[in-house]
Amino acid sequence: MPTVTLIRHPATPCATIRRFTVQARRTRAGSLALRYAIEGDPTGVRLPDPRPPHRADELWRRTCFEAFLAGRERAGYYEFNFAPSTEWAIYRFAAYRTGMTVVEPIAPPTITLRVDADRLELEAVARIAEPAAELGDAELRLALSAVIEEQNGQRSYWALRHPPGPPDFHHPDGFALPLDHIAPTT
Repeated sequence: MPTVTLIRHPATPCATIRRFTVQARRTRAGSLALRYAIEGDPTGVRLPDPRPPHRADELWRRTCFEAFLAGRERAGYYEFNFAPSTEWAIYRFAAYRTGMTVVEPIAPPTITLRVDADRLELEAVARIAEPAAELGDAELRLALSAVIEEQNGQRSYWALRHPPGPPDFHHPDGFALPLDHIAPTT
């Protein structure tokens, strides 16, 4: 499973995280499996209270792990939000930040949270077969990102790549990981 490092946006300090990585793999069953790992002081991260798994909006307002899926030559893309509470959301955009619609998946994503003394891991598995087919399955790109809220209420924004200016996970420059480089597994 390839591992990539998320970079903190320079305008958003964070005292609790030393390193932030994501492992991503595409399954033969048409799912995207992600393992977000924060190394540092997990007690400094404000986590939403556990809730029964369900779809919820505005998860990005607190600690939330995200993935964006786009076709190389297409304006449309999908946004996946995974909260440590086990809440989730999936949206489809017709183009950059426009034409947003809620996606109700065939099966809801599964989210698992583990917290140790110096590490926090969130694993999420979401079905992407239908979005992949719509976007052009062989030419997919991923943007991986996260919003981390610290206990003091300060938020930091993490991504594979940040465009100039304020944090913007939707920006086309963020779609930096070719999904075809993630070998499908069982």
